Parts: sequence; structure tokens; C-alpha cells
Amino acid sequence: MAGHSRWANIKHKKGAADKRRSTLFTKLVKEIYVAAKVGGPNPDSNPRLRLAMQNARGQSVPKDNIDRAINKASGAGAESFTDVMYEAYGPGNVGLIIECTTDNLNRTIANLRTYLTKTGGSLANNGSLNFVFEQKGVFEFTKPEGTDLDELTLEVIDGGADEVEEEDGFISASCAREDFGSLSKKLDELGITPEKSELQYVPKIFKQVSNEDAAKLAKLLDNLHNDDDVKVFYHNVEFSEELAEILN
Repeated sequence: MAGHSRWANIKHKKGAADKRRSTLFTKLVKEIYVAAKVGGPNPDSNPRLRLAMQNARGQSVPKDNIDRAINKASGAGAESFTDVMYEAYGPGNVGLIIECTTDNLNRTIANLRTYLTKTGGSLANNGSLNFVFEQKGVFEFTKPEGTDLDELTLEVIDGGADEVEEEDGFISASCAREDFGSLSKKLDELGITPEKSELQYVPKIFKQVSNEDAAKLAKLLDNLHNDDDVKVFYHNVEFSEELAEILN
């Protein structure tokens, strides 16, 4: 990936999450609720719920919050939600994939159009960004104390990882979509609970933006992050230290 540091992207996302922990908790608990509502309350037979609970634990969401969300989803009259994905172009022609979980599609798309229009972006037809992104499994975790990094890297690669990056004890491992389950199992065998484990849309083509467009993008990303209907979003901005400061 010449000219691009995915680690800079990871640090940006992690820093943003640290500053907005309350919003992050809300989204994690909502995903647990929706997963239990759709696939049932037993994580052993519901992979989506199992993954949602793992991600919540990785971010230190209290067990009571997790149990409450599952119990609420199992109760009578529980709300129904729909998963939907949108593609868009943001300021500077940045590609965006936005995954939402919503109980009101009209509200969700109206909000997205407003955020995009105010920052010079627009929605795109689904499939427009197939050439820009590929879906990969991504696991982010802290290196266990006392673990040899080289040995850990070999173990993770043996589990299916095709790329492992480390900085200051924080590790990101990626794998092909079809190897997600095997890598998740390997980390579990190693006693590692990831702070994040999910299928992500990883850029294949990156976009440089001006400082002016970066400021607009920062506003757009902030709106997306704070929207309760937005589950997660991805973009293909090529990071620099200066740009990371603007976006943070």
C-alpha cells in the first residue's frame, strides 16, 4: 500500500472512539439488541449476537448493559430494525460506504442526504464503489503483556491473517472475508479478546484531499458518527499526520 498508512486510519478511528465513548457504547448495545431480535438471544446459535457481544466486551461495555439489551429484544413488543447500506461521495470526491440499522428508512436517508449536501457530497448508486473497496475481516487488539511479537504474528498468520500491523502495542490484523471465522477462532485460542472484530470495507484506491475538503469531511464524519441510525462507515482518504489532526 504505497503512500498509505492504514495504521494512521486505525489511530484516527480509535482516537475518535475514545473521545465519544458514550456514543460508541450506545451503538454497540444497539447492535446487541438488533442481533438478539433477529437471530434469537442465544449467542451459541446466533453468530451475529456472539460477535456483537465480543465487540462490546472488547470496549468494556458493562455486562448489565449487554444482558439488558438481550432481555429487551426477547420481550413482547420489541422494536423492529432494518439493516441497510448506502454508498456516497463526500467532499473532495471521497468514497464512502455507510452501514445503517434503522427503524425508519425515510428518516435515515433524509438525514444522510442533509449531511452530504451541506458538505458538498451526494449519495451514489449501490455498486458504484465496488472498484474502490474490498470487504475484509479486521481484528484490532492490544498485544498481551509478555508476548513475543514475532511469535504472535506467526500465530495470527497461521490463523488466516494476510496482514499484521503493530504500533505501541496495538495490533491490527486483516484477513480475507472467508478466513474471518478461522482467525476469530485462533485469537480465541490465544486468549485474546479483540477490541474490534468485524468485516470492514477496506480501500483498494485512496483519495488525497485538500485541507479545505478535509475540514468539510471532518464535519460530515462527525455527523455520521453521532447519528444513532449509522452503525459504521468507511472512507478511502489517504492519511497524513496533518490530515489526521484535522479529522480528529
